[in-house]
Amino acid sequence: MRRTKIPVLVVCGPTASGKTGWSLQLAKRFPIEIISADSRQVYRQMDVGTAKATAEEQARVPHHMIDLIDPDQEFSVAQYVDQARPLIEEIDGRGNIPCVVGGTGLYIRALLGGLADTPTGDQILRDRLHQRELEEGVGALHAELASIDPVAAERIHPNNVVRLVRALEVYYVSGRTLTELQEEHQFADQPYRVMKFAPAQERAELYRRIDLRTEQMIAEGLIEEVQGLVGLYSADLKALQTLGYREVLRYLHVPDSHQQMLEEIQTATRQYAKRQLTWFRKEPEIIWVDSLTESGRVLRSIEDFISQQRSGYA
Repeated sequence: MRRTKIPVLVVCGPTASGKTGWSLQLAKRFPIEIISADSRQVYRQMDVGTAKATAEEQARVPHHMIDLIDPDQEFSVAQYVDQARPLIEEIDGRGNIPCVVGGTGLYIRALLGGLADTPTGDQILRDRLHQRELEEGVGALHAELASIDPVAAERIHPNNVVRLVRALEVYYVSGRTLTELQEEHQFADQPYRVMKFAPAQERAELYRRIDLRTEQMIAEGLIEEVQGLVGLYSADLKALQTLGYREVLRYLHVPDSHQQMLEEIQTATRQYAKRQLTWFRKEPEIIWVDSLTESGRVLRSIEDFISQQRSGYA
């Protein structure tokens, strides 16, 4: 006799689509605890630029998987899974519902389905691949991966050297493509019952929200946040090479135009949101909902989903 799988709610989707607002509204109706699925919210001292939940929001609803490490520390998807999975058990044990909220699709996929059994890294091979990209130019590794594993190449941006190197490393170490290993893994038993929702925004509305939120971040102190991080660490901090932070850092080095900096962040954020949409639209189990005002259907679905919790054994 085994207990039924733990139910897990997921609120996912692109940046600025309204995920935080959704989760806070759900918390008024259901006993949820939020598990952040954002690859940058794990960093302390990076609050404004990562749109971290405010202290007031965190006081209203328990939040987990934020402020875990300092910005100069490394954090992997495997570490995320190792720390988030016990939280799911603990939240369920308290009689509450784990609600995973965020836009880092890889974190969500790994947390809910586990990581594919891929070979450990080969540092010498990795260094050689990085050197090839430097010598042969941007796009060289992406072209090679496209000839070996076109499905993975389609998912990975040509500028994302870290993921390109990893995909090629997997192939050269194991003789099998990353896509093959991941597809095999999909047939493994899944540990949770999952219901996924995503706010569906018209493209123009999503871009409007992105533009407004960027302006809000600047007003709330994003420039000062970057200055503080540079003072505590250095301008070479890896975490500062991410969306929003890198544009401000460039502005601090060459303070030519505040407006240009703002527009660069907005443009880069729109591009990132497009990539997120591409990722999540390939997840067939996601329920896209126009708004929480359509909540009758949504809330009834969640109630039915939760009502099966602790209903016995399977």
